[in-house]
Amino acid sequence: MTDSPQKMPDHEKAYRALRDMILHGELTPGQAVTIQGLVETLGLGMTPVREAIRRLTSRGALEFKGNRRVSVPAMDAATYDELAFVRLSVEPELARRAVENLDSEAIDALEALDARVDAAIEKGDVRDYLEANRLFHMRLYEASGAQVLLTISEMLWLRSGPSLRVMLGRAGTANLPDKHREALAAMRAGDADGVAEAIRGDILQGIKQVTASLDAAQ
Repeated sequence: MTDSPQKMPDHEKAYRALRDMILHGELTPGQAVTIQGLVETLGLGMTPVREAIRRLTSRGALEFKGNRRVSVPAMDAATYDELAFVRLSVEPELARRAVENLDSEAIDALEALDARVDAAIEKGDVRDYLEANRLFHMRLYEASGAQVLLTISEMLWLRSGPSLRVMLGRAGTANLPDKHREALAAMRAGDADGVAEAIRGDILQGIKQVTASLDAAQ
């Protein structure tokens, strides 16, 4: 269970807020922002914001520029291909391990998130799609209890997520098939291999779309 915002220390609030800005496209690749500007945007002190930046740069999600500025690194096709390879190795395994820990209530909650994903696609709401889709995957993976793999997965999403936002900015949400329903059906059947395969297919669809977008931009 995650801490409530009231009980969370400021350095964790800063980390999660800045992480979400990266994942939801509020900071785009190559866009430099000042540390002071982030302090004002987040409404937190300089020290917790600097700590959040340090954590995110250590994960490759931010990079320092001159004049106390940071930015999300620009993505190239070769780097994205490496990230995709690791995602396809790590995330299906997280999904597989999660199945034995999922009860009907947890699956219902995932189904509600998938409904939110579908609604966001229908409305063309890119930000809500990104948030709901990430929550679907993260809530599923968290059920695995595999902390090392979870840490790797978060880093992978931080590195690859901004490229998905760029692709959606170009193409919109109209052509975003996913394998969530197949994964949910396999969860209810207790079919761990089926869930892993559905999640692998889901990730692969997104990878193909982002790769095409990166190739077109070159």
